[in-house]
Amino acid sequence: MAASWLVFLALCLLLPLLLLGGWKRWRRRRAARHVVAVVLGDVGRSPRMQYHALSLAMHGFSVTLLGFCNSKPHDELLQNNRIQIVGLTELQSLAVGPRVFQYGVKVVFQAMYLLWKLMWREPGDYIFLQNPPGLPSIAVCWFVGCLCGSKLVIDWHNYGYSIMGLVHGPSHPLVLLAKWYERFFGRLSHLNLCVTNAMREDLAENWRIRAVTVYDKPASFFKETPLDLQHRLFMKLGGTHSPFRARSEPEDPATERSAFTERYAGSGLVTRLRERPALLVSSTSWTEDEDFSILLAALEKFEQLILDGHNLPSLVCVITGKGPLREYYSRLIQQKCFQRVQVCTPWLEAEDYPLLLGSADLGVCLHTSSSGLDLPMKVVDMFGCCLPVCAVNFKCLHELVKHEENGLVFEDSEELAAQLQMLFSNFPDPAGKLNQFRENLRESEQLRWDESWVQTVLPLVMDT
Repeated sequence: MAASWLVFLALCLLLPLLLLGGWKRWRRRRAARHVVAVVLGDVGRSPRMQYHALSLAMHGFSVTLLGFCNSKPHDELLQNNRIQIVGLTELQSLAVGPRVFQYGVKVVFQAMYLLWKLMWREPGDYIFLQNPPGLPSIAVCWFVGCLCGSKLVIDWHNYGYSIMGLVHGPSHPLVLLAKWYERFFGRLSHLNLCVTNAMREDLAENWRIRAVTVYDKPASFFKETPLDLQHRLFMKLGGTHSPFRARSEPEDPATERSAFTERYAGSGLVTRLRERPALLVSSTSWTEDEDFSILLAALEKFEQLILDGHNLPSLVCVITGKGPLREYYSRLIQQKCFQRVQVCTPWLEAEDYPLLLGSADLGVCLHTSSSGLDLPMKVVDMFGCCLPVCAVNFKCLHELVKHEENGLVFEDSEELAAQLQMLFSNFPDPAGKLNQFRENLRESEQLRWDESWVQTVLPLVMDT
């Protein structure tokens, strides 16, 4: 305890010297058309900020991207010589004292650490900041912007206080403090972007913040996966996850077979297996705003329908992602006694995730939004791969999922099970509803991220 306070006091004494040194460095090295992007989270799991960085680089800006490096970002980001990724060290809470004290000390340390990292970077014309998490990064980035003349751009993905409210309750003092903090410092930004019109209206009415809606759009690498790449992916995943392995050996030992496809040795031709299982995919951050017990209950009902003699395929359900509740749901999955349904929870490499979505038959989304004002980017990526979706309903979902057009909206496990039965009846049926949704997505000519960004964000950063 005493040692922690000594470190804290030492940092406080060193901070003015660090600031002075950084300020002098700024005065010497200020560069034009440079942007600093900040994610107080894992860069590899922050696709929207990766896309901002790539779009800025494409249009002549150099970008310094600060964030935690817990998982690998997209190769395009790593290979772009205009983008420099600066890793931040994630600071853990102290293991002593009350939880409020631990949290407060962590926030103070994070603030000083981020300030130090920003001070010793080349300053930018803009600081692009992802929120949430915004505590303490909004205040720190605003302060740095004041010192070096950078304009602060906040990209509102959701509200941090509403996410905290899922854990502590909406009336907890920390939640109320976080709400005041976001509202106060959010008003000090120069530009604000947000992910839905519903959030834009809420920011204007309740926070007096003017924002521009920049919908999440799929990057160019989210597309339908060619059959030969599907086979290669299935064989790769089969090395570590049994649901992807062949159910039976081929007659020709030289034929390569997965649970879904096979490649003939002589011609190299890849075909789908006639009796293959259906492939259902869901991706998640394993947080409190996604209730996977809904999906598990629906899968139990679906399997009972198979056992009762309905013309339905076996099912492979892949749930990919990392997060705090992953172990909890993994234990629930292990307790299930499925016979015709297989569930696995891999963490996929950044390049394999689009390939999996482009190979799947159906996506399921259980994101409900802590604020009711953001949209699930996972559905955006699925649509980019022309993958139909069943999504749990919430306030502004209609801005993305059009019921009976590009997918289905459900309220509970009973409704989801009925939708799975309807979509997979007589699978694979080229005249079925599932294929109709896929054709609708193909014909919709969806706007991609780069095109959307040029229309919405580029004029803002060029004009200001």
